[in-house]
Amino acid sequence: MDIRHIAVIGAGTMGHGIAQVCATNGYQVTLIDVVEEQLDRALAAIRKSVEKLHRKGRLSDEQREAGLNNIATASEVAAAAPADFVIEAVVEVLDIKEQVFATLDEVTRPEVILASNTSSISITELGAVTRRPERVVGMHFMNPVPLMKLVEVIRGLATSDESAATVVALAEALGKTPVEAQDYPGFISNRILCPMINEAVYALMEGVGTREAIDTVMKLGMNHPMGPLELADLIGLDVVLNIMEVLYAGLGDDKYRPCPLLKRMVAAGHLGRKSGRGFYTYD
Repeated sequence: MDIRHIAVIGAGTMGHGIAQVCATNGYQVTLIDVVEEQLDRALAAIRKSVEKLHRKGRLSDEQREAGLNNIATASEVAAAAPADFVIEAVVEVLDIKEQVFATLDEVTRPEVILASNTSSISITELGAVTRRPERVVGMHFMNPVPLMKLVEVIRGLATSDESAATVVALAEALGKTPVEAQDYPGFISNRILCPMINEAVYALMEGVGTREAIDTVMKLGMNHPMGPLELADLIGLDVVLNIMEVLYAGLGDDKYRPCPLLKRMVAAGHLGRKSGRGFYTYD
């Protein structure tokens, strides 16, 4: 299928990053979010990022122009109707994602692939609310999307070989490295990453070390570019908690039990960089 127009549903950190990468690689993009203020913030963030990458020589003049001009916005999911490919990037809540997929199934052409940027939710379950489960697939980008090379491609139980191959080809066209994973809770990346972050929060809660000590050990001792608590703040503590709850519910092992401190911080609204306060404080 010839893909020229991509709809991205959700204009948060991941959604606007995906929209930016699609636009700078020559695709026409419709970025959709029900909150119009979020669309304004997303466009401002995209402009800032595109200009910064262009100044650093990471985007050509042509890519800069495409990134600034190839993105239209809309506040209704129905605006995805003309798209050749759809990437959903709304919050990590199954009910909300299912509503979005059911609506997309109604408004888009039957041959259009519906991809989800979910970091942990079952692709099989999302496909089941549509009449095209063979065309529902996971396309999990990493944060920050314009910089990170990996895309996890997740097959649901009904995902066709053709759909998976199309997503692999699209990821490569976006300059990413696709890696296929099967539809188990957390897939590959978060099955490994989030329990590590959760254990770091337990270590902090139990007084094993300070936040700085925990992050420094992992950076200097394990050569990680960022400590687990710093990384949790970047991802969003609410997102980490949602993933841990999916892992705990889906795999039923106590080693995936979300740390009580993580739950308390999310309840208090201390979500990391996006709220200005998490394990660290941000301007």
